[in-house]
Amino acid sequence: MEWRNIYRGFLMGISDLIPGVSGGTIAFMLGIYDRLLISISGIFSKNWRKHIGFLLPLGIGIGITLLLFSRVIEFLLENYNAPTQFFFMGLIIGILPFMAKQAKIKSTFKVWHFIVLLIVGVLLAMTAFITPADTSIITTLTPTNTVVLFLSGWAASTAMLLPGISGSFVLLLLGMYSTAIGALSDFNIPIIIVIGLGVVLGFIISSKIIHYLLNQHATLTFAIIIGLIVGSIFVIYPGVPESGTPFVMSAVALIMGLLVSNLFSPPETDSKTK
Repeated sequence: MEWRNIYRGFLMGISDLIPGVSGGTIAFMLGIYDRLLISISGIFSKNWRKHIGFLLPLGIGIGITLLLFSRVIEFLLENYNAPTQFFFMGLIIGILPFMAKQAKIKSTFKVWHFIVLLIVGVLLAMTAFITPADTSIITTLTPTNTVVLFLSGWAASTAMLLPGISGSFVLLLLGMYSTAIGALSDFNIPIIIVIGLGVVLGFIISSKIIHYLLNQHATLTFAIIIGLIVGSIFVIYPGVPESGTPFVMSAVALIMGLLVSNLFSPPETDSKTK
């Protein structure tokens, strides 16, 4: 078992609680993105024990974080929204130089790759202006909302694996974010199980697709991924904070995010999945 993945899962779990911040981005920052895709897509292969040894500690870290810190994140977003968002903006901005090295932009990107990057970034940034669905919090399962929650979990898990797209933000757009956070906060086990099953199935299928694209169309895929990461900055940007203490706190949080991103980013390695 790779028990150090518990702290990695902790970081990914924290990010997945913030609408607009992607666990996939954190996985890239930690240098485990390729390994994550390989392990999820290979969980039913003959080497499943090896992949379980990687995924189980990661899942434990994510699960503990989601259960224990959902209320903390709610508190921070309600009372210190700007500093919290600026901290995660720092994380995202800090990973961009590492991503550029991984993608080998100077040697592999052509003009059309930059155009794709720009289009993807703009499209994602535009989602910041979409009004989230107004859906009441679900606390009791019915046949209809069970299907809706399952599919929402599937959509969120696909977003979690894509750097730049937040699973929480997808749930927010679908009107299921409050339900998911409420279920975690109140330990509503039936709701958690239904959403969780959708997340697991989405992980397995989406990881195979993304893994294939990184292997067969690496440069284009990196252009899309970097575009998603850049676009996500505009999604979580809370606006210019008020002068005084809020401004100082936000500036410090941004710098801390940059420092943390630089601290955890691994040395430059070959970006292609082996």
